[in-house]
Amino acid sequence: MNVTTPASGSAHRRAATLVMACLGVFVAYLPVTTVAVSLPAIQSALGATTAQLSWVQDAFVLPMAAFILTAGVVGDVHGRKKVFQAGLVFSAAGAAVALSAQSVQVLWIGQALAGLGAATLLPTTLALISHAVPDHRERGKFIGLWATSLMAALAVGPIVAGVILDHFAWRWIYLLAIPVSLVATVFAARLLTDSRAPYERRLDWPGQITATLAVTALVYGVIEGGADSFTAPKVLTALAVAVGAGVAFVLAERRSDSPMLDLALFRSPAFTATTLVAMIAFLALIGFFFLLSLYFGMVQQLDTLQAGWRILVVTACAILVGGPVGRLMHRVSARVLITGGLVVVSASLFSLTGVGADTSFVSLAWRLAPLGLGMGAVMTPMTATAVASVPHHLAGMAAAGNNAFRQLGGALGPAILGALLTTRALNSFPAHLADAGVTGAAGERIATAADQGGLGAVAGLDLGADTGRVMGALGEAFLDGLRLCLTVAGSLTLLAALMAVVLLRRPRSTGAGHTQVAASGGAGGVASVEVAAAVSGSDGRQGRGEV
Repeated sequence: MNVTTPASGSAHRRAATLVMACLGVFVAYLPVTTVAVSLPAIQSALGATTAQLSWVQDAFVLPMAAFILTAGVVGDVHGRKKVFQAGLVFSAAGAAVALSAQSVQVLWIGQALAGLGAATLLPTTLALISHAVPDHRERGKFIGLWATSLMAALAVGPIVAGVILDHFAWRWIYLLAIPVSLVATVFAARLLTDSRAPYERRLDWPGQITATLAVTALVYGVIEGGADSFTAPKVLTALAVAVGAGVAFVLAERRSDSPMLDLALFRSPAFTATTLVAMIAFLALIGFFFLLSLYFGMVQQLDTLQAGWRILVVTACAILVGGPVGRLMHRVSARVLITGGLVVVSASLFSLTGVGADTSFVSLAWRLAPLGLGMGAVMTPMTATAVASVPHHLAGMAAAGNNAFRQLGGALGPAILGALLTTRALNSFPAHLADAGVTGAAGERIATAADQGGLGAVAGLDLGADTGRVMGALGEAFLDGLRLCLTVAGSLTLLAALMAVVLLRRPRSTGAGHTQVAASGGAGGVASVEVAAAVSGSDGRQGRGEV
C-alpha cells in the first residue's frame, strides 16, 4: 500500500492541519445544540408531533452512530484528506436540504446528510492531526484544541440559533454551515497532506450493514412505540429486526478477518464498563437537551435566545472543568473521576425534578451547572480508560467503538425520553384539564387533539376564552412527563456510577504517551482528547486516530 510520509517538518503544515481539523469538528457538532434549542420553532412552523421532533434529532445522530467506524476505515484505505473533504460536502448538502425544507420529512433528510458528514469528519480530523504531528507531546496539545473546538460548537450553537430566530425563520439556523463547509473544502485541497493507514485494512461490509440495520430499527421501534404502542405490529417488527440484526452483527464480526469492531475488546471489564457508561451518559445528556428545549418553549414560553443562554450554563461548565480534570488524572484514578462525575450528574438531574413553569434563571442555573461539571469530569477519563484497558494495537478501535456506543446513546436519548414524556403527559393531560375547569365537549376535543397530534397540536387549536387554562394544563402535563424522564435519566446515571465502581480498576501504565495526553486534554469535553494516547506509539496501527 502507498503510504504518505508524515509531514512532521513543517510548522506551517501542522498549524494548517490544526485549523482545518478544528474547523471540521466545529462544523460536525454545530447542529447538535443549534437544532435542539430550535425545536419549538420547528414544531410550530411544520406542525410536527413530539415523535417527529425526536426524529429531527435522531436523523442527525443515527448516521453518526452507524457510520463512524466505517468512516475511519474508509479514510485508512482511500485517504483521510479525501474523506475529510467528503464530510464537509455532506455537511453543506445536509444544511442546504434542511434550509429549504417545507416539511418535517425533508428536514429529516437534511439532518441525516449532516449526520453522515459528522460521522465522516470526527475520525478523519483526529487522524489528520495524528499524521501531521507524530510527537505525542505536541499532539496532545493539538488534540486539546480540537476538543475545545467541539465543545465550542455545542456552546455557541444555542446562541447562534437564538440570534437568528429573533430576526428570521427557523430554517436560517442552517445557513452558517454551508459557506463554512464549502470554504473549508477548498482550503483543505491546498493545505492538507493526504495519508493512509500504514497497515492493511478492508471495509467490513457485513458488519456495516448489520450494525446500521440494528441501530436504525432499534431507534425507530422506540420512537414509534412511544408515539403509538409498543404492541403495534410495526413496532414489534422493528424491535425484532433490531435483535436479529444485532445477532447477525456479532456473528459477522466474529468471523471477519478485518472486523469493524473486534469483539475481543469486550473481554476487558474496564472497556465494557466505560463503553456502557459512555452510552448511558450520552443517552441522558442528548435526551436532556431535547427535553430542556421543549420545556423552555412549551412551558416557560421563552424565545430561542433566552433558552440558549440557559443551555450555555451546561456546556460552559463542561469546558471549564476539562482542564483541571485532565491534570487530576495524574493523581486521581479514573474510577474516582468517572464515578464522582456521574454522581454529580445524577444529583443535578434529580434536582431538576423540582422545576416548574415559573422557575427563575438563577434557580435553574444552580441545577444546570453541576450537570455540566459532572459531564466534563466524566468524558475525558472515560475514553482514556477504554483505550488504556485493551492491547495497544487495538487502542484506536477501542476509542472508535467507545464513541460509536456514545453516539448510539445520543440517538436513543431523545427516542426513549421523548417516548416517556409523551406517554406520561398525554395520560395526565385530561386530569389537568378537568382541574383547570375545562370539561365536557371542549375538554374531550382538546384531549383528543393531543392524543392524535401530540402536545404541540394543542397550541394550534382555537381555544378562545379557555386559552390560558388549557395552556396551563398543558404545561402541568408536560412537567409530569419531564419529571418522570429526569427520574429515569438520574437513575440510569446512578446505575452507570455503580458499574464504574464495580468494573473499573486502576489502569495499567501504557507509557509516557498516555500520561502526557491525559494531562493535555484541556477541553475535557465530549471529544475523546485521550485518543491521542492511542496514536502515540510507533507500530503504525494507531494511525486512524478514531474517536
